[in-house]
Amino acid sequence: MSGDKLTVIGSIVDVFAVVDKKALGTVIELGYWFKVFMGLQAVFCTNAINILAGINGLECGQSYVIAASILFFKVYEIWRNDGVAGDNELFAIVLILPFIGTSLGLLRYNWYPSTVFVGDTFCYFAGMTFAVVGIHSHFSKTLLLLFIPQIFNFVYSVPQLFKLVPCPRHRLPQFNPEQNVQTFSRFPCKSTEYRWLKVHKDDEFCPNMTLLCAILRVTGPLHEKTLCIVTLGLQLACSALAFYVRYFLLEN
Repeated sequence: MSGDKLTVIGSIVDVFAVVDKKALGTVIELGYWFKVFMGLQAVFCTNAINILAGINGLECGQSYVIAASILFFKVYEIWRNDGVAGDNELFAIVLILPFIGTSLGLLRYNWYPSTVFVGDTFCYFAGMTFAVVGIHSHFSKTLLLLFIPQIFNFVYSVPQLFKLVPCPRHRLPQFNPEQNVQTFSRFPCKSTEYRWLKVHKDDEFCPNMTLLCAILRVTGPLHEKTLCIVTLGLQLACSALAFYVRYFLLEN
């Protein structure tokens, strides 16, 4: 804001939402738009876990890391509040602790070499658990920060998901039985097509656009268990980044 008047951007935002002039533009009442946001977040969370999948332990592992991050976040909030737990903290902890327990029990059998496969059921259950905890405990924006790898995976996949680039039925990493490693999967194309996506411009194939394939492009072929550990390590690093943004960048 400039004085008592809204800036150009503030005036545009005020058309779709309510900019609080008394708060000097720092508070925006989204109204019904926030309900739209919550609905989209619930849909995103349930599908984000499901599309970052395909190797033993990954679906359950990433869900455990996110859940443990949520638990740390709420315990830290209680500590910052001199040990006083509000309703939001208690609600989140009561829901997330059983989820962590069940996820750890499942992860024991879902870890490489897996004897139990989670399928869509667990992915949707995990995603909706996170959405409910994030929305009802009022940390929906912080929750999105914990989904940085899933957001990257979705954004990176958009050209294939919306058929701007050919999208095969399965985009899982390709298994090399001779070396017992995973390599990035690919789809065939002409040497003159999609050059900006290729490893080498004249290749007659193009890597699939997923986070797992991107990791394999950077690291080279990896054993399935190693690939899962690397991806979960990235998930954990992104949780640390989320808390840095939440407590050091946004609060200063």
